[in-house]
Amino acid sequence: MKLSIRSICFIAMFAAVISVLSILTIPTLWGVPFTLQTFAIALAGFVLGKKCGTASAALYVLLGLVGVPVYAGMKAGPGVLFGTSGGYLFGFILMAFFSGLAFDIRGKQKNKAAGVGLSIVFAAVGLACCHILGSIQLKFVAGTTLLYAFSVGSLPYLAKDIASVAAAYLIAIAIRNALRKANLLAE
Repeated sequence: MKLSIRSICFIAMFAAVISVLSILTIPTLWGVPFTLQTFAIALAGFVLGKKCGTASAALYVLLGLVGVPVYAGMKAGPGVLFGTSGGYLFGFILMAFFSGLAFDIRGKQKNKAAGVGLSIVFAAVGLACCHILGSIQLKFVAGTTLLYAFSVGSLPYLAKDIASVAAAYLIAIAIRNALRKANLLAE
């Protein structure tokens, strides 16, 4: 994938946004904190599209893996990525892809309502991927059942995550319009 300087800058900028929104956390007893990461990941996908949005999420995960303290609670390293909450970090890459795909498809639809409907479906698929991967890894790392892992690692977050993705979608529309007016958005 050949990237322009502008695309590289947007990828880096959104990796930074994801990092900043990961710093503030509310810890939980089961090791998966409440954060604004899902909002930031969805926003990156919605604004940047599937290729650059996915690249920004992957860059975020990679930065944390090599030791930059960008994960929730300013943590980093392979211990976090392969720990109780690491599956969600892997899921963020898929979530960014599907959120970006949602906006890529939305822009190609002549019927606005159909475009919004498809965006909702793809964003939901991305969020589901994130929760499924997170629950599976939590199950194996914690040595528990998948049902228990889902009930403590995903279920308490679903309402917040759905609201976060919806807010990211609405904010992304405004950001994309502003970038388009400033002639900064490559279509």
